[in-house]
Formats: sequence, C-alpha cells, structure tokens
Amino acid sequence: MNALVPSDDTRSDVWFVYDGECPLCTRAAQALRIRKAVGTLHLVDARSEGAHPLVHEINRRGLDLDEGMVLAFGGQFYHGADALQMMALLGSGQGWFNRMNAALFRKPAIARLAYPAMRGVRNLLVRVRGAGRINNLSR
Repeated sequence: MNALVPSDDTRSDVWFVYDGECPLCTRAAQALRIRKAVGTLHLVDARSEGAHPLVHEINRRGLDLDEGMVLAFGGQFYHGADALQMMALLGSGQGWFNRMNAALFRKPAIARLAYPAMRGVRNLLVRVRGAGRINNLSR
C-alpha cells in the first residue's frame, strides 16, 4: 500500500478505498488489476488507514464509505456503483476476477442494479464479523 495522496504527478494513478473488514472487498482489492497505460493502483483500507489524506478528502466530499467503496482517478472520485463501473473500465482483463468484472459492470445500468445487493452482502459480512460500521463521516 502506498501512503501517497493523489497529486499532480499521481493523478493518472488509480486509488481504491475499500473496507478491509469485508472479506469480499479485500479479495476484490487484491485481485483488481488495471491496465498499465492507466497508471499505478494504490489500495487504501478505510479502517486501518482511516487517517490517510485520501480518506480525509473522501470525508470532506461527503462520500459515505459504509454506502460504497471509492475509486479516485484523474482528479475524479467515483463512489459505489460508479466506482464499480470504473473498475470494470480500467481493468486489465488479466485473471478471472478482472474479466468477470469487465463483462458484468462496464454498463452503468448493470452496475447500478447490482450494487445494492453487493453492498447488502458486504454489510452482512461485516456485521457477522462484528466489525460494525466505518462511520467515516462522523470523524
């Protein structure tokens, strides 16, 4: 993981902020590969790296990490279903996860339709683990 925060020299890089207490989110973060032409992928676990400058920027923008992951790329912040779609668009196509992600979620309508169910599974898994909410907007 990289402690950098997006700046002019890393704006083309991809920053993925996820819930490290969610086993599916963690596996997705570890499996995600982006095209080399896009830049470098930086992973930020919102729970263990809650003081990360990018998490502070997410809070400032009012993006609730309990409602969705965040993908920052090219100076833009994508939240929830929009982040899922961007993951599909930027993915390398290497590995089953990236191929499946691209096939399923390249279209915004499919990402928006599927994301609430995915968030529900995430919430259930986090609750079963006893981790509770991230509550990033309450910090």
